[in-house]
Amino acid sequence: MPPVVPPETDRAAIARHIIEFGVTEADFRLARTQPPRGPLLAAGLPLRWPDGLAPTPRELPAAPDVDDPVPSADVVVITWTVAEHEALCDVLTPGATRNEWYRYRRNFESVFRDQIRGGAPALAADRLGSYYMTRVGSKDVLCFKSELHLNQDGTRTGDGTATLPVAQLFRQLIAEADPGLVITTGTAGATYRSHELGDVIVTRAAKFRLTKEFRNEPFNGRTYRCDFDVPTGQLTEARQLLAAHAKELAEPLFGPPTARFHWDGPLITPPKNSPDVKLDGEQFREFHPMLTTDYFEFGTSTNNLDQAGCGVEMGDAVLGLVAEELGANAPRWLVVRNASDPQINGLLPHGPDQVDMQAHWAVWYYETYGYWTSVNSAIATWAVIAGD
Repeated sequence: MPPVVPPETDRAAIARHIIEFGVTEADFRLARTQPPRGPLLAAGLPLRWPDGLAPTPRELPAAPDVDDPVPSADVVVITWTVAEHEALCDVLTPGATRNEWYRYRRNFESVFRDQIRGGAPALAADRLGSYYMTRVGSKDVLCFKSELHLNQDGTRTGDGTATLPVAQLFRQLIAEADPGLVITTGTAGATYRSHELGDVIVTRAAKFRLTKEFRNEPFNGRTYRCDFDVPTGQLTEARQLLAAHAKELAEPLFGPPTARFHWDGPLITPPKNSPDVKLDGEQFREFHPMLTTDYFEFGTSTNNLDQAGCGVEMGDAVLGLVAEELGANAPRWLVVRNASDPQINGLLPHGPDQVDMQAHWAVWYYETYGYWTSVNSAIATWAVIAGD
């Protein structure tokens, strides 16, 4: 059963709801539920890959123990929520569903458990994450679903300071897989009015925007960037692949009043959705960062988050923090996020003394379109890897 939708006034609970939306009992088992089913697209995605570049999942010769290190890989792709995991499976590991990925809890007891607060998803799952190998062209790719989350795990260490176990997870995965590139991918709230539902935002920068448990950490407000040329050779093909299922992102006529829906007069048909890949330095400002928050926040027509960042989510800047710590030994890194909700109307009611209709619509968009928008960011992730 999916988790119960929390009241729209409790944004901490909303964040948990989004992370776990679609979870089942099988997700909490350490052992895989069944062997992979073969190269079948679980969701029947109408994807026609260029010759020689179709993702090819690779089962390991022997099932690893949950305490084994992850295999070495050219690229590590990390995602975060159940919907994002489902999409990454269907795009990059077709035939190996999320509960057929290998469970991973290396150093969970000795390093991580004491850093994680009670009730966190990682404690409920009793692991750090799950993974599966795939191959794209000449690249070996480690796909990883994290059970750790910046805004769910931390134990208080002071006023506005807390533990950050997901940073240690990044360090551990990079040390074990030794990749040349790390991509963090999944859903985000759109900050630009011009970014449509399902658009993919690709940026080489991330910034902490922390107002809760991490507000007094020295990294709050810091922007991190990875200065390299994003491979674009397969982006044209990626845009064609996005168009194959654009109909799944059609918005209904009962949407909230926004730039797409007028306050007065009859409802208008929203513009036909044509999801696109938006790359920093091309479709928006170079190195404009993805914003990492410690509570559920989203772009609205009045909060001007587009001036601060190209999207908003809850984790990516941690990768930038770890890469800065590693210095010359850090892999290249990249943020590939999809707009799971468009810019929300900032005139809708919100706040502690009333029903937060802004959060209500942000959650509705995620529940309705989170999987299909995540398919888009998974395709864009494929394009970056295939073009590298």
